[in-house]
Amino acid sequence: MLDEHASVGEKKSLGIFEKYLTLWIVICIVLGLLVGKFLPQFGQLMDSLKFRQLSIPIGILLFFMMYPTVVGIRFSDVKKAGENPKPLLVTIIANWVIAPPLMTVLANFILAGNPEYIAGVILLGLSPCTAMVMWWMFLAKGDMAQGLINTAINALLMIILYAPLAAFYLGVSSIPVPWDLIALSVVIFIALPVASGAISRRAILRRKGEEWFDNRYRPFVNKISIVALLSTLIVLFSFEGEVILNNPFLVAFLAAPNLIHYAVMITWIYLLGYYLGWKYETTIDATIIGSSSHFEVAIAVATTLYGVGSGATLATVIGPLMEVPLMLSVVKLGLRTRHHFPRKKKVRDMSMKIRKVNFLD
Repeated sequence: MLDEHASVGEKKSLGIFEKYLTLWIVICIVLGLLVGKFLPQFGQLMDSLKFRQLSIPIGILLFFMMYPTVVGIRFSDVKKAGENPKPLLVTIIANWVIAPPLMTVLANFILAGNPEYIAGVILLGLSPCTAMVMWWMFLAKGDMAQGLINTAINALLMIILYAPLAAFYLGVSSIPVPWDLIALSVVIFIALPVASGAISRRAILRRKGEEWFDNRYRPFVNKISIVALLSTLIVLFSFEGEVILNNPFLVAFLAAPNLIHYAVMITWIYLLGYYLGWKYETTIDATIIGSSSHFEVAIAVATTLYGVGSGATLATVIGPLMEVPLMLSVVKLGLRTRHHFPRKKKVRDMSMKIRKVNFLD
């Protein structure tokens, strides 16, 4: 359902979760909204379970989403990916040079006269994603080694750049940076899954062999990651289900700058990769990393600056809910258009040989 160009054998190998993933995502989003509307105590309970401003349920679920995406990475591939700095440079420019002023302009234009909403949207635009982004790259069949490097570097840059850029674009003297939250996010969403993946991969390959690892273990953990994704959506949307269903026009109002921001970032990065002749796997990585956001940091800063019930905090909460269907759309766009990108060298060489033979005939 996600990949119209998948081979027949590949489609047959998909389970019911993978084959109808889009449908399950939609169902879980609706279910989360209904839970938030008619059983708000559930969302309040989930939201209250925090450690240093990081949601414990979301943290656990995101770990089980992240682990399967990194356990399959050969870390020799990470070394090779590090030798290609151009995609990393593009994501850095996208996240820290283009995204902040673009979101600031859109927020001030669309949300004019609502300073707290504007502030929340700007804070969201300043924070590149370091968690679910790996899942979307995995789903889009990107280069996971390259994606891991790019995600990790941008997460570390957040520690240096987030505060001064937020202060500049919000026009305030200083920003209370949640250093502990950023550090904890890097540990839980990058360091812990990567370390767990590397250690378990090595141990399983040594004891069970590569065939068992590829044919039994990875399909099993992939199913766990899908369950974790669907559970994450239910929990996320239950947080603000009541607000979303009771104030649909307000939600649309706050979502507008985010939607335009995502559309612009996705379009120019994806087209840039295509015209530069990058492989699809590299291009989709850069597109997803350069257009997504880290809502936990934005929410923490908005809450500290403006208060829990402020318009700024509401804007940072509503924004990322739009990201899920958008990132799913990017995944589907990538899978449907990947055949337009340059193929691997061996495939190109083979096609050249076939052409030469036909010419001689």
